[in-house]
Amino acid sequence: MICYHDIMTRILADLPEEDVLALDQLAAQNHRSRAAEIREAIELHLRRGRSNDWIERGYGYWQDRDDIGDAVEYQRAIREDRAPAD
Repeated sequence: MICYHDIMTRILADLPEEDVLALDQLAAQNHRSRAAEIREAIELHLRRGRSNDWIERGYGYWQDRDDIGDAVEYQRAIREDRAPAD
């Protein structure tokens, strides 16, 4: 069975100099290579783009708020200016 994580393709990317300097500093802090930092950043970016974990991160965000009262009433109040859907 082929494991696609083991197959690497070399790419060429143009980055602003300040990003490269910041990347090198981050890599040095983490005792990793520049390439390892870039791979991790791309992996995280792709994972975020194809999942709904943003729903889980936001779950319960307002649960301890005491300044808005009933959540359903609050939502209705802020949506009063919207036209009903046809």
